[in-house]
Amino acid sequence: MKAVRMHAFGGADVLTLEDAPMPTLEPGEVLVRVHAAGVNPVDWKIREGKFRTKAALPLTLGRDASGTVEAVGSGVTEFKVGDAVYGMLYSHGGGYAEFAVAKVDEIALKPRSLDHVHAAAVPLAATTAWQGLIDHGKVRSGQKVLVHGAAGGVGTFAVQFAKARGAYVYGTASGDHLALLRELGVDEAIDYRTTRFEDVVHDVDVVLDLVGGETQERSWKVLKKGGLLISTVSEPSQEAANAHGVRAMVYMAKPNAAELAEIARMIDDGTVKPVVAMVLPLAEARKAHEISQSGHATGKIVLEVAA
Repeated sequence: MKAVRMHAFGGADVLTLEDAPMPTLEPGEVLVRVHAAGVNPVDWKIREGKFRTKAALPLTLGRDASGTVEAVGSGVTEFKVGDAVYGMLYSHGGGYAEFAVAKVDEIALKPRSLDHVHAAAVPLAATTAWQGLIDHGKVRSGQKVLVHGAAGGVGTFAVQFAKARGAYVYGTASGDHLALLRELGVDEAIDYRTTRFEDVVHDVDVVLDLVGGETQERSWKVLKKGGLLISTVSEPSQEAANAHGVRAMVYMAKPNAAELAEIARMIDDGTVKPVVAMVLPLAEARKAHEISQSGHATGKIVLEVAA
């Protein structure tokens, strides 16, 4: 099969499209014929050696995939050959290839209303947003939520989930992305280049920090007492949280088939939609990484593996 693999850690130039052996199935696993693979920041962080992985070189990246079930391992009853599925390939990765292996608890039936390209944009980003705001943040109707990096892959899902829960949503992004945020339901879209968010945002229940750095540090003052600052990028200071009378945590999303199934239902009923910034062929994985790493992509970048 064809796959984009890396034989060393480094820049985007270590990614090479080449022939690779077919993955093998263990009990409880599914072989997926990949139609499309999402590109996520964790991919280039692994590529650079900044994110620890147990996988050995040569390595095929890719945590997001959408495709069809090609074969099932022993003990698998949840899926059958031919099923259209999507998921977060947490255990093995390998989405940048014609075939990939997933554990049954990492995948769900693909949203019926989406093609494979748009479905591949969903799993990791949507699961991250869901687990941050709903599992950890417990966001509910009437609360105020601030999403930093609201126009990115995770951010676009986060604002939609928060709105679906009945929250009042603030979102920060660059000025050319504000129209998109409003389209997604953001109540107050803030251009971080021209407006200091802490001057206009107050008494927030949950801050979802997808940016880190000084943006995270400036977020303490916008939280109400007892509020929560939750980050995907860096551990917030517990000392600062205590000083402001709020809570803080960092988290990393884990695969959850039940949540993927619920997200698929929300997509199919029109409550949520993925935002795809760009679609590139698998052979242009290097370019996809360079664009993702620039931090200026709106929504998700997707690699098309098979028509």
